[in-house]
Amino acid sequence: MTLHPPVEPMLAQAAEMIPPPGLLTAGVAYEQKFDGHRMLVFSPSEPGGRVLLQTRRGSLVQDRFPDLVAAAEQLPPGLVLDGEVLVWDPEAGALSFEGLQRRAAARARTAHALAARLPAYFVAFDVLQSEGGVELLSLPYRERRRRLEVLFAARGLTAPWTLCPMTTDVAEAREWLEDWTDVSGVEGLVIKPLTSKYLPNYRGWTKIRRRDTTETVIGAITGTLTLPQLLILGRHDTAGRLRPVGRTVPLRADQARQVAEHLTAAGPGHPWEEARFTASWGSRDILDITVVRPDLVAEVSADRAIDHGGVFRHPLRFKRLRLDATVADVPRFGQGPAAAAG
Repeated sequence: MTLHPPVEPMLAQAAEMIPPPGLLTAGVAYEQKFDGHRMLVFSPSEPGGRVLLQTRRGSLVQDRFPDLVAAAEQLPPGLVLDGEVLVWDPEAGALSFEGLQRRAAARARTAHALAARLPAYFVAFDVLQSEGGVELLSLPYRERRRRLEVLFAARGLTAPWTLCPMTTDVAEAREWLEDWTDVSGVEGLVIKPLTSKYLPNYRGWTKIRRRDTTETVIGAITGTLTLPQLLILGRHDTAGRLRPVGRTVPLRADQARQVAEHLTAAGPGHPWEEARFTASWGSRDILDITVVRPDLVAEVSADRAIDHGGVFRHPLRFKRLRLDATVADVPRFGQGPAAAAG
């Protein structure tokens, strides 16, 4: 059966670390995980047909990515690819999630101008339908990957089409997780059983994001001073202003007690007195916060999804208070996950 949008993509469940080989019941592949937007590409089956670009949630966005549509001339007819769309910012010389957000929200009249300034790239990690409309979902991952590699080699596909790096060597995968995640836009690994079929909307893969320990300043909380629930965290910029960088996941009871012992209500002139914080990235739900004296240093665990401005896009995990450190020891705003305090 020929595939048509919307097709629900196969999903991954989160894990903390690469499972030991002894816990894996079958061979697996390790792919690099990129910090972009999930996208399915449908090349037209008939001459004159439209290239369709589908988001994870089923929306069609080909009008927002005219550069990818034009480049689809390199693809054979009837092909369906699964992958990640990324955006390159030439001025920053790096992949840009903010740029991707702008591209994804563009209207037709501005899409071409944005494409010229912030070109899109597609990292393909699966093929769901081959040339001529032959559906491949029931084939094992191993065979789908082989066909994807043959496609790139036979067609000589070049930018914006990129083949996702893959290995079956766990030592190489660990090296990727430790070293490649220092590269902007690479945030971890996805682990896929070699024998698995492609199961739409099923979490049959495993994703692992690299996490780093770093320091931040506690600037506000949700809950109460005696029972804080979330910590709103910041860092000072070069002008000395306390800038928000993220929030934690809910504190455990023991963590809340530890923090509460040292919290002090903020006096007049706190830099966040009029600030509003949302519950999550892209959310419109406003948190009810209490500003506190910004003199406590929190050690947190953070992944690699960071905006150029220095804001952590995913919630942070509180590890402990650094009572041996001062706010002067905390990395400056924009320094990412680098740890400063000893």
